[in-house]
Amino acid sequence: MQEEQKTELLATHYKDVINLLGEDAGREGLLDTPVRVAKAMQFLTKGYQEDPREILNKALFKEDYRQMVIVKDIDFYSLCEHHMLPFWGKAHVAYIPDGYITGLSKIARVVDVFARRLQVQERMTLQIKECIQKTLNPLGVMVVIEAQHMCMQMRGVEKQNSTTTTSDFTGVFNQAKTREEFINLIR
Repeated sequence: MQEEQKTELLATHYKDVINLLGEDAGREGLLDTPVRVAKAMQFLTKGYQEDPREILNKALFKEDYRQMVIVKDIDFYSLCEHHMLPFWGKAHVAYIPDGYITGLSKIARVVDVFARRLQVQERMTLQIKECIQKTLNPLGVMVVIEAQHMCMQMRGVEKQNSTTTTSDFTGVFNQAKTREEFINLIR
């Protein structure tokens, strides 16, 4: 299905949602809203159309470097799959190469690919780690994500200042000393 067809179909559904909520989708201020929301949702979920392993492989370089590579404070925005409300924050990603490195911006792009899907923070953390591990085959990978969730802030428990932190790691990051070095470097 073409993008324009998807946009039209989504817009039709959003028009119905607006009407079901008790608004008049034909009201002047809402006339173009269904199309705008459809386009916004397509942008916010564009990660389904991208292959994160391909992104890493496009900038794969042979390099004899075996120390920690960290890309920290990677801003991301995602949608909670339970309420389709935003969650956002920072991802910190480290890997220890074993013969190959990738372009630093590619790490940030991998974070974006997984963030631009309907998501839960725990799965996103795991997916980023697994993608880098399987693609680069480094000595280890560690991912820490700190995020705020609108589903906790504006509904439910309404805790505006809460932050959720998740982490996952492989290989040499199983050693407490290596994990501690990473945590110290991202603080």
